[in-house]
Amino acid sequence: MLIKNARIVTRDEEFLGVVRIDNALVTEVARGTTSAPEADDWGGDYLLPGFVELHTDNLEKHLVPRPGVMWNVDAAFVIHDAQVAAAGITTVFDSLAIGSRTDAGLRGSQLHRDAVAALDRLAEHGLLRAEHYLHLRCEVGTEDVVDLFDEFGAHRLVELASVMDHTPGQRQWRDAAKWRQYQERNGKWSDEKMETALLELSELQARYAQTHRRCIVDRCRTLGIPVASHDDTLVEHVEEAVRDGMAISEFPTTMAAARTAREQGLVTVMGAPNIVRGGSHSGNVSALELAKEGLLDILSSDYVPSSLMLAAFQLVHEARWPLPRAVATVSAAPAAAVGLNDRGAIEPGLRADMVRVTVSGGFPVPRATYVRGARVT
Repeated sequence: MLIKNARIVTRDEEFLGVVRIDNALVTEVARGTTSAPEADDWGGDYLLPGFVELHTDNLEKHLVPRPGVMWNVDAAFVIHDAQVAAAGITTVFDSLAIGSRTDAGLRGSQLHRDAVAALDRLAEHGLLRAEHYLHLRCEVGTEDVVDLFDEFGAHRLVELASVMDHTPGQRQWRDAAKWRQYQERNGKWSDEKMETALLELSELQARYAQTHRRCIVDRCRTLGIPVASHDDTLVEHVEEAVRDGMAISEFPTTMAAARTAREQGLVTVMGAPNIVRGGSHSGNVSALELAKEGLLDILSSDYVPSSLMLAAFQLVHEARWPLPRAVATVSAAPAAAVGLNDRGAIEPGLRADMVRVTVSGGFPVPRATYVRGARVT
């Protein structure tokens, strides 16, 4: 495959040029053009590296499209896969939130087991467009999280885990009223129900959180699985993550936590929807403000796959970042954070995972996605 007249975005610069692909790898990247008749003329469209998504709840959204509605797992996986590929995501870490809680719906259900089996089945038959891995999101303040980790943790596609504590009153849900509002999106709660839930969750946290966090961290170290901390709010949260040997801080909720993560050498992941919406849906620190302070390393689409591309281009316009730096937050940086050193940039020797993008009126439109040089959308 030979591409000409593409606006190529590398790690450090952008320019009109030519890209050659052989045997699923990029073999040449050059400025200028070519007269080769077989060259595909991209007409000045952007050629970006394929996006690497470390944390998305999109699969769970398709598995349970409405509260209490369990969807066919194969159908859910296929449409999730098509959706992420169409958004330019060529490598995706499908998040499975494990640890059963009364307010958390899916976690630890049989549907997760069915989903992992579906992933194996569909991948084996070559029916998926993107390359899929698994990210175990471990809710440490639950009774069964360690048992569930032991069930899923040794799976060949588990390449990332995170330790979470969504107990209201701290971390993401410092404001318990915001947590209540989030829970009430499917129906109002009485004050009595709210008080009962808060008491139950606080008791679970006190009983299990620290012990189970240690168990998960130790198991990940044994298995060689990278671990991320989640919703760091206080300086102490980041310091604890450092002591536990973590290198990733997912969704820090305050400027102080993000600044400490940078000082301690952790890479910071923020939600792309936070950029697109102009703020956090739970009232925490703005990802754009972190970007302006130089404290943003990686973007995650979280719950909207298309947000990665939108947010990367918004960083250019609103944070005044050069495009290569913005694109790296959705490609080179996440790939490096989990040791996927064979992808994440347009350069010779790396996988030919690419996205063709037209920008119309400042709005980026994905036109085609390629995995290992083969067009998948």
